[in-house]
Amino acid sequence: MTIPSVSGSVSVQMPAWNALYEIRDFASRVGEVKASNRSGPLPIEKLDKQTWRVAGEGTITIQYDTFWDEPGPFASQLNSEHAFFNPAMILMYVPARRSEDIHVDLKEIPDGWKVATPQLRESEGHSFAGRDYDELADSPVEISAFSELQLANVPGPIRFIVHGKLEHPEILKSKLEKICNYELSLMGGAPFSHYTFIFHVGENDGSGGMEHANATAIAGRTENMLLSVSAHEFFHLWNVKRIRPASLEPVDYTKEQYTKSLWFAEGVTSTYERYTLLRTGLWNKDLFYNQLGRQIGDLESRAANFWQSAEQSSLDTWFEKYPIYLQGDHSVSYYTKGAMLGVLLDLWIREQTDDAHSLDDMMRALNEQFGKTGKPYRDREDLEAVCTQTAKKSCKEFFDDFVSGTKPFPYDEYFSFAGWKIRRVVHTSPQMGTQTAFELSEDEGAGERQKRIRMGILAGTTEKAATVPN
Repeated sequence: MTIPSVSGSVSVQMPAWNALYEIRDFASRVGEVKASNRSGPLPIEKLDKQTWRVAGEGTITIQYDTFWDEPGPFASQLNSEHAFFNPAMILMYVPARRSEDIHVDLKEIPDGWKVATPQLRESEGHSFAGRDYDELADSPVEISAFSELQLANVPGPIRFIVHGKLEHPEILKSKLEKICNYELSLMGGAPFSHYTFIFHVGENDGSGGMEHANATAIAGRTENMLLSVSAHEFFHLWNVKRIRPASLEPVDYTKEQYTKSLWFAEGVTSTYERYTLLRTGLWNKDLFYNQLGRQIGDLESRAANFWQSAEQSSLDTWFEKYPIYLQGDHSVSYYTKGAMLGVLLDLWIREQTDDAHSLDDMMRALNEQFGKTGKPYRDREDLEAVCTQTAKKSCKEFFDDFVSGTKPFPYDEYFSFAGWKIRRVVHTSPQMGTQTAFELSEDEGAGERQKRIRMGILAGTTEKAATVPN
């Protein structure tokens, strides 16, 4: 790490968290920190678990070792097959100069390996530049003999690269094109000049995905898994990366950063993951109903659902590294609760407006007011305000009862808006005891208005969005 124009001393820091809402203390992997300038070695003092201070003048060079061998997308890895890293996990920053531009040189790249990194602007060879440390931290890097495909007939360019073996890349490509085109059409166009999917495919690559401003890194073993996560992470282009809660701004890499809005940022993104798969035909409606029923079952089976609100679950995300917290008596997932809130909110808005408006309109309004302006929203205050604008009716009671509060979700009432019926089925087994499953089906006696709302949910209302040329 080379730091120019130092006068007297400089402090450097390693982030304590990134990619997951967990304090992971990346400095614990750092060793042999050394500093020097043209005159030779410089004194270096460790101030706390993640901060070092160097006394010196002029251009100072800092060297250190860091060890990583964990599969992505939430970690970093260097082995004989590839290098993948989230920069915040291995690269220090100068706290007082975080807003300065940064240049990164990747050296000793093995023969036959290539470099893919989405957000940084490539200059020469394997050197890149970022406008500040935050842009750098949001730009995962894959270095390997990966394969690469370019999506066709999409605003872009959009590419996907694959580390590992993918059985049918052309099939995945065509389905990815459907996902990207639908979500871009829904939200009124591309908020990027280029976008990269980084896929890690293999038994030892883990699973899940991590969103970035112009990219996503996804690990999975099957095409269906890759597609589901892709639909989720691509929608993060808007929800959380650009439509962003003020409680997450600016990023503080040194300690927990609390927000009440993860139920919306992650949970409602899960709502749109399933809407996208349904509306593009990658899922049929029976699969959608089945997944919705399983989601309700998961919520209702957790005792914590009756006392932990969606907002509290968002605040408590920093406990998720503790196994006891993940048990049903201790927590409910803001992903699951938020995804169900997304569906209920959609139904409520459609019912209030006779299906003239929907959650789609609320998302587009949030994009216009916050995503495109760069202004973060004020957690519940702005979400409630935009919901009220969309529904033409105050949604304070909805937020009081179901977002900030823990009032039981009114499944029967709200699902009836779309002519759906929910059935509770009790299963008993000697191993698991008594369990209640939930099944969703269509009411054959539904009226025309109910059918219209149901079709709005199933087919979407993208005709209200701006046209996106192919």
